[in-house]
Amino acid sequence: MTSEPVPSALPRFPRDFVWGVSTSAAQIEGAVAEDGRGRSAWDVFAAEAGRIKDGSDPRVATGHYHRYREDVGLLKELGVGAYRFSVAWPRVVPDGSGPVNKAGLDFYDRLVDALLAAGVAPVPTLFHWDTPQALEEGGGWLVRDTAEKFAAYADVVAERLGDRVERWITLNEPAELTLLGYGLGQHAPGRQLLFEALPAAHHQLLGHGLAVQALRARGAASIGIANSHGPTWTASASEADTAAAGLYDLLLNRLFAEPVLLGRYPDEELAALLPGPVAEDLKVISQPLDWYGINYYQPTLVGAPGAEGTGAADFGGIRLPPELPFAPQEIEGYPRTDFGWPVVPEALTELLVSFQERYGDRLPPVVITENGCSYEGIEDAERIAFLDGHLRALHAAMAAGVEVRGYFVWSLMDNFEWAEGYARRFGLVHVDYETLERTPKASFRWLRDALREQARG
Repeated sequence: MTSEPVPSALPRFPRDFVWGVSTSAAQIEGAVAEDGRGRSAWDVFAAEAGRIKDGSDPRVATGHYHRYREDVGLLKELGVGAYRFSVAWPRVVPDGSGPVNKAGLDFYDRLVDALLAAGVAPVPTLFHWDTPQALEEGGGWLVRDTAEKFAAYADVVAERLGDRVERWITLNEPAELTLLGYGLGQHAPGRQLLFEALPAAHHQLLGHGLAVQALRARGAASIGIANSHGPTWTASASEADTAAAGLYDLLLNRLFAEPVLLGRYPDEELAALLPGPVAEDLKVISQPLDWYGINYYQPTLVGAPGAEGTGAADFGGIRLPPELPFAPQEIEGYPRTDFGWPVVPEALTELLVSFQERYGDRLPPVVITENGCSYEGIEDAERIAFLDGHLRALHAAMAAGVEVRGYFVWSLMDNFEWAEGYARRFGLVHVDYETLERTPKASFRWLRDALREQARG
């Protein structure tokens, strides 16, 4: 990809705008068998032959568990005001319920203190896909009990960290765990249930609502969720393509936004497929939030299956079964990341404006909880162009009236990229996976300088 020259200064953002970076425990911590940590579904999944494309696993990852002070130093140098990390459920409650692992809580206690000492606000995510394996063996998110145990775990973490943590995130991307983990089997836990995976969506959302209640009971004043969203573009104006794109949008966007924001599922027939007392659960799921987190990477072009040019067996690294009632297509005419994802900054503006139009005053202030790209190299001009373009698109959405309170880059450092292993590099900091040496990239320096310029405004 050949990058266009990047303008020297970003538009001016509000002085209280939150600038941050994101990571997750399973992708950076390593130390999976140390200090009492239990196994996660990802530990088990990655140990199965053929699951991870490069044959790797997250046992060491970037070694953050032992090098967190060095990583906090990088955050301080970068100049961000907040750091979004995740708490590993199996490190705190090894079996998902029952005895609490003091050593695990002690780690996050030290991390929070180090962040505050560096002037960086901690923003913990309570669940970023690393379900304790003991719970997974009992059904995982397909069963209601996991949601209730998640709330109990949230209470344990809030009791320990709540005196120093202002902002909390309950779940990260329940859509991806439902689709890739339970529906298609390409992420942990590796189930291939297709539409029978829908209970995992409902139980994650219920777990979110129960965790909000637990956090509020501990005095938490700022709570959000990190849902993944992107515009759905229709392949053509045909009735078949329009219907397919509508179903895709319902399942990947509305299914996870509307129960939280509106207290209802977007389709009555869909709601009828979900387990438990759905109407009562929705009252819990729609607990008021202080802000709504959006992870944005790309739009998706969708048509009907079987149409010319559709139904690719491998789409964006995801193997799609032919029986799906929609078919994502390649988006042409845009530059691509090393992951093959189209770079479409203006689609972020489109997404945010459409959310404002759809949900109105039911949409709380928005925080972009993830936005980033995969590129090789330390002199990563492509990442600079990506970030610059998306921040300008974000500013355009704000100018159009969308209330956005913050922006978190994915990710602070290169890491274990799930089923891709270590083959994709999303970090502002390069990690040598042999030595674990950290090297700030050109994009790190660019963002550092951009934040200094914002602070001078």
